[in-house]
Order: sequence, then structure tokens, then C-alpha cells
Amino acid sequence: MVKNKNGLSREFIIHPGETLKEILEDWGMSQRELAVRTDVTEPHISSVVNCQKAISVGFAKKLEYALDIDASFWINLQANYDKELADFEELNEISGEELEILKRLNSIVAHLKQIGFLEQEAHGPILVIKLRKLLNLSSLIRIPEVSQAGAYRLATATNVDPYVLFTWLRMCDLIVKDQQIERGLDIEKLKGKIPLIKDLMFEDVAVIQPRLRDYLAECGIKFSIVKHFRSAPVQGVIKKNDDGTLNLLMTTRRKFADIFWFTFFHEIGHIVNGDIEDKLIDYDFAKGEAEDRADKFAANTLIDASEYDSFVGKGDFSLPSIKKFCADQGIPTYILIGRLQRDKHLKYHQHSTEKVRYELVSPKLCRSNSRRNRHVGKTHRHD
Repeated sequence: MVKNKNGLSREFIIHPGETLKEILEDWGMSQRELAVRTDVTEPHISSVVNCQKAISVGFAKKLEYALDIDASFWINLQANYDKELADFEELNEISGEELEILKRLNSIVAHLKQIGFLEQEAHGPILVIKLRKLLNLSSLIRIPEVSQAGAYRLATATNVDPYVLFTWLRMCDLIVKDQQIERGLDIEKLKGKIPLIKDLMFEDVAVIQPRLRDYLAECGIKFSIVKHFRSAPVQGVIKKNDDGTLNLLMTTRRKFADIFWFTFFHEIGHIVNGDIEDKLIDYDFAKGEAEDRADKFAANTLIDASEYDSFVGKGDFSLPSIKKFCADQGIPTYILIGRLQRDKHLKYHQHSTEKVRYELVSPKLCRSNSRRNRHVGKTHRHD
């Protein structure tokens, strides 16, 4: 009994000739009689019955006349056999190199199973086949070549795994694929939505993603928050679609709310500043003029630049002073504390009880515990 690498027997793949043989036996019809009724040679019938020859469309039509069994039945039997045989042979042709690549993708494959893009029970060679179909590739070995051909701007940093990055980007496309948007990108409308978006900084984290998705959809942007993977150190990716819309996906690696909002408006800055030619992959370590402009946009969107400079000039970074400034500016306390920490006016342990964390449980954000930040009402506090 020949078995493939997954332990399945080749003998379980049924040739349509076996079905024909069973029907002839049930009817008490000889191969010779069938040959006469179908106007083919007896050796031809023998070859089909002994699984040596396929049932052609022409012969299927002759069987329809001779046996009163529709030709489509025989055609479908042959097509299914051909497909199963091809799958069996494909499984046996999977190289050890592809199975090693599968090991490198272990974490993201587990996540793809969790969110329903891969079957839970798929493993080994069968999982390779499923992953090939998901990634639209005939071999996982080709991922680095396709990545470069697709202008994904693969980083040279040693902590970027091209196989994980490629799979992560494909996952991003799939996550927003079915979001329905009626208009193309509208920059002016996006700018007008910023005050409403900033109001979400006071909301419970569970409602942030759906609200952001709705607001951005009105501006021609498909949005989602996705899981971060160490080997694909990306904080966000923006991609142009053929219909004039954009995809915007971002991660919550560090989970602090101030970083989340700074990152979000950093990505919005890229869009407003016209930095998107085709696809922009915003690595955690990205530097350059476009990144500096996006950082400036984010900082000034979150906190008025002149008001912030005036506050810093006074040198009073006590919690009462911070809370008063934030109340006057209409922003959560954690936003200013995070900015002061990044600008080194505060150490990271100072006012830490005011810091807020967001936890991502795919595909939605949720609170990591039940405690709530008194200032922001519904968002919990990180100690």
C-alpha cells in the first residue's frame, strides 16, 4: 500500500474504472457486450475497467447511451480522480525545505488558524498546500523572490523574516478584503474627522476599533488592528487599492494607549502628507524625512505645539499640573505623560499609574482587566 507523507493511502483514490466494473458486475454485463454497445474495442473497455485508461468525454457520452447513466456522472468521477491524484502527488513532492519554512511560520500560522483563515486540523504537508493557496504561491520557497518583485521594500535588518513578513502582509489584505467602502480616498474629509477620532481617546478600548473603522470608511480607508509578530516588526502598513481606496492596518505591540494613538496619527500623517505611492510598510525601526514629518504630524495633532512648548517651559511636571493642562486641552492625561516621557522630561516610572494599556484579542481590542482609569472614564489603568 503506497502512502503519502501524511499517512493517506494511494488506494483510497478511486479510479472511475472501478465504478464501471462494479456496475457491469451488478448488471451481469460482460466487457465484450459493453464494447459492442459503446462501439469501442474490448481492449479499450478492459483498460478502463483495470484503471489503466481515463474515461474521456466522448466515451462518457457513449456510456450514457449504453448504461442510461448521464455522461456528467462519468465526467465528474474522472475529474475528481484526476484532482485527488494530483493532490496526492503534490503532497509527496513537498520538499523538506518547505516543511522547514512552515516551522518558521509557526506563530503566524497558529494565528491564521485562530482567526479562521486556515483549518485547525491542517498540519504537515497538507498545511503547506493550504498555505500555498492562501498566499497564492505554488511553493513557499519562492516567498523572498515574490516579496522583492512585489516591491514590499523588505528590510535588510536581521530581525525581519521575509517569510513571516510576506505572510503577515497577506493576512492584512485578507482581513480588510470584505470591508465595503463606497468612496475613494478623501483627504479633506479625513482631516475633518480628526476631532471625532481624538474623542475616541476617552472611550472604552472595546469600541475604538469599530468606531475607527466606521470613521475611516467614510474617508475611503479600510482599517483594522492586527496582531504583531516579532519577525515582522511592523507598526503599520498602508496600501493603495485599484478602486482608489486605501488599506490601513496597524499593530499594538507595546500596547500603551499613548503609543497606540501616536502610531495611529503617524500613519494618518503619511496619508495626509502624500507618502503613499503603492504600499508603505512602516517598520518599527524606520527612519527618514517622511518618518520625521509623520512624527511631527502625530505630535501636533495630539497636542497643540505652542501650548505644549509653553507647558514644558514652566517646568512643572507634577500630576496636578499635568491634569489641569490636559483638561484645558481636552485630551486624556496619558497622552501628555507619554509625550513628556518620550521627550525625557519624565522618567518612564513617573506617574505610571496614569498610563493606559490596550490589549488586542483578535480580531477586536479588549480590556486586559476590569480596572478603569478615573480620568478617561471607561479605559483601564496600567500600573
